Amino acid sequence: MASRDQIAEEEMTVSLELDNGETVECAIVTIFEMEGRDYIALLPTSETSVGEAGDVWIYRYSENPDDPNEEPELTYIDDEDEYERASDAFDEYLDSCEFDELVDSEDSED
Repeated sequence: MASRDQIAEEEMTVSLELDNGETVECAIVTIFEMEGRDYIALLPTSETSVGEAGDVWIYRYSENPDDPNEEPELTYIDDEDEYERASDAFDEYLDSCEFDELVDSEDSED
């Protein structure tokens, strides 16, 4: 997987191995911060036996600041309250993207 800076430059994917042994390819939607911790939003690009089509999966995300070549770590969020807050933060991110697109399209019309 790539670092946060590389993700911004190109479409990135990651392969996740689920608890049931299934491997799922996911597109990286974004990496965002909430309460001083980084999270990553993933969108499965292939059929999966887990969840619904179009569901976004959110994980904790961390990089080793001492070794930029080390693979970033994704951690499953067990705590329902933390997951809900991260999900809300992701929704706010989406809302800001939609607002930015709206503003950009209005500016281009002028």
